[in-house]
Amino acid sequence: MGVPEALAGRMSMAEQHEYLRARFSRRTMIRGGAVTLGAVAGGAFVPGATARAATPNRRPGGTDTVDGALVAPFGRHLAYGNDPRTEMTVSWQVPVAVNKPFIRIGTHPWDLSHKIDAEPRPLHTPAGVGASGDHTQYYLHARLTRLKPGRTYYYGVGHAGFDPAEPHLAGTLGTFTTAPARSEPFTFTAFGDQGVSYHGLANDALILAQNPAFHLHAGDIAYGDPAGQGKTSDTGFDSRVWDQFLHQTESVAKQVPWMVAYGNHDMEAWYSPNGYGGERARWELPDNGPDADHLPGVYSFVHGNTAVISLDANDISFEIPANLGISGGTQTRWLARQLKKYRADRDIDFVVVFFHHCAYCTSTAHASEGGVRDEWVPLFEKYTVDLVINGHNHVYERTDVIKGGEVAKELPIGGTAHPETDGVVYVTAGAAGKSLYAFSAEQSYEGHEKDVESVSSFVCVDGGRQSEDVAWSRVRYLDYSFLRVDVTPASRGRLATLKVRGIAETGETVDHFTVARRAR
Repeated sequence: MGVPEALAGRMSMAEQHEYLRARFSRRTMIRGGAVTLGAVAGGAFVPGATARAATPNRRPGGTDTVDGALVAPFGRHLAYGNDPRTEMTVSWQVPVAVNKPFIRIGTHPWDLSHKIDAEPRPLHTPAGVGASGDHTQYYLHARLTRLKPGRTYYYGVGHAGFDPAEPHLAGTLGTFTTAPARSEPFTFTAFGDQGVSYHGLANDALILAQNPAFHLHAGDIAYGDPAGQGKTSDTGFDSRVWDQFLHQTESVAKQVPWMVAYGNHDMEAWYSPNGYGGERARWELPDNGPDADHLPGVYSFVHGNTAVISLDANDISFEIPANLGISGGTQTRWLARQLKKYRADRDIDFVVVFFHHCAYCTSTAHASEGGVRDEWVPLFEKYTVDLVINGHNHVYERTDVIKGGEVAKELPIGGTAHPETDGVVYVTAGAAGKSLYAFSAEQSYEGHEKDVESVSSFVCVDGGRQSEDVAWSRVRYLDYSFLRVDVTPASRGRLATLKVRGIAETGETVDHFTVARRAR
């Protein structure tokens, strides 16, 4: 006996698997064969869930709901607000519409008396669009403010009929920690191009083990749209892939702020003219960018002594022009203002920028984006950005120190860069889970160095591809991996450092280098 057809249409493959496991397990057998959505939502059985059939009730206006006691939230993910010291957003899903969604929060798991209403953002995929047409997903968000810096909070999400403060639901609680009031050492992680796969899950497990303060995802998040061209005529779209993705990442994202930038596969043209209507439903990111409505993936935040800027390279991509010029230049002008502001702030040592399309990469798939080189690279050099992180190419590649398109300083594995005088280092960390690409030159990584004088590659320009031979490709690794960055502040006049490591899915270090800057 399989999953009933009425349920199968609303469930991902992972949820169907958990339904069958729970349905036929001796330990969780439901009396009389009735199904509790609480047992299957998010792919996790909730001990003590009431064993009643999930019978929809008709609400005024024609909306179907079920008894809230039968519905368990899933897909929790965090994001910083504009000020990571005092603001955090908790987001999640439910499989069907619920009444009065909320979050409970407190500094102890036994004290969750503070209750805050959540904002529902239902997302309906139009009929005829891919395998999930005429399907509604239910996303919920609670933006928390006036938190205490450097404080760990406990939280639980719920709705009428499902209260995480009840003892039998204690296992559904999560935690998060706000950024500290003062600079202190911390770690963050980064990658791009994850999707839903065994390798994506494995990378998540490794990231959780790093205990990062936050994680940067450099775009192409779930691949609900496999075409990645941002067109309504594209085929293969399935919004339910997002259910699987958020379930896959929940073990990390429910306790580590998951800060995303948007890539070409995140432009889902069926929801809004700019393709970001779906993302606006799924994520609640800082809204301090130049245009939160049209460029919701453009924002910045400060954690300790490090400023982080997220950009939307779809705005300047010659290779995939669906959103080319969407900001009318406002994004680049905003970037210039942000960089100038952060460089004038004596409390900020490092500026890290992340976005999707690569400024410098030699993968045979997408290689480098000329729009990024034209618009943003001059600003990175002018304001001596310390680290640029990209995805798009499903490889790990790291450059030497670059200035003016040339190698300003060779940066061997284990070396140190000084951006104030040397130039900028670029890392492509796009091997988070999707199928891997290739290089035109031999791999070269820690313990397997292969020095080459130049690498044949290309750059995407207005009108097509332009061939180039480059000398800046220092590390090339072709397997699943992610980036770990350890930030160490320093007293005035001493060197603060970013210690950057490329880590393979096996846990092996494939690259490491240091970025150093004198603290002011």
